[in-house]
Amino acid sequence: MQVVGDKILVLGTGGTIAGRAAEAADNVGYTAAQVSVHDLLRPLLAHAGLTDITTESEQVAQVDSKDMDADIWRTLAARCRRALTDPAVRGVVITHGTDTAEETAWFLHSVLPVGKPVVLTCAMRPATALTPDGPQNLLDAIAVAADAGSRGVLLVASGEIHTAQAVSKVHPYRVQAFASEEGGPCGWVEEGSVRWARAEAGAPLQPGAGPRESAGAWPWVELLTSAAASDGRVVDLLVDAGVQGLVVACTGNGTLHVRLEERLLQAAARGVPVAVASRCRAGRLVGAGDPRFVRFAGLSPVKARISLALSLLKA
Repeated sequence: MQVVGDKILVLGTGGTIAGRAAEAADNVGYTAAQVSVHDLLRPLLAHAGLTDITTESEQVAQVDSKDMDADIWRTLAARCRRALTDPAVRGVVITHGTDTAEETAWFLHSVLPVGKPVVLTCAMRPATALTPDGPQNLLDAIAVAADAGSRGVLLVASGEIHTAQAVSKVHPYRVQAFASEEGGPCGWVEEGSVRWARAEAGAPLQPGAGPRESAGAWPWVELLTSAAASDGRVVDLLVDAGVQGLVVACTGNGTLHVRLEERLLQAAARGVPVAVASRCRAGRLVGAGDPRFVRFAGLSPVKARISLALSLLKA
């Protein structure tokens, strides 16, 4: 640990890392969000790597991350923002469920200052498992938050460090469930020591990171998928119901089924912004594309949905 005596604030939001199952051998039939963040952290405090670090823990939420919502995001962002302005705080760690961790990471990346680290971590096995992955992931996340080179929003799991923009969940069961497809992890945690993949210290930050959120009701933005035999009638139903924005997971390099594209263009003409992203796991959209559709470079559809909602809040 390179930083001695700085405070690491650990915020709990629930998830599998805080889950309980009736049987220790059951890694699927558990109930998420049962164990407090204080109880997750307590057994680790005697670990040699934490003896010189001051940690505090707070329970911000206690939910299965499939049910994560904008109200929790805002509460979480506000608590992180206060912590990041505290000179005594070196960094923040957030325990989270795996299902929407990449979305929370991108939201926080989009609205928080980047000078200090905010590190999300999670688990694929509940706390009651025979071999839970949560304790090591939490230890690793604290190591990253305490590292002198860390900054911005990161996700740490299975010994790997990922940026908020690049990370995605790629497997529904395996312990190593996260990946940053093309570039790979930006670093690793090895026996409590952080090793960055690049020569420069810390994780790379994308342009535009920083405070972007404004007050107001969270915009209604829906996510659609273009696929063979798509029917665009759902677009008309959503527009008539008052949807404020649409994001489409497109085939390939931003292509759309002809029937869906027709309805989306009509929606855009009626004043509903339509953003497009590729449903392909790797790569990014190339070329200018149709100017009537919004593009957020390099974002997955679920992250593009967050960026479109934030842009509507600012409008």
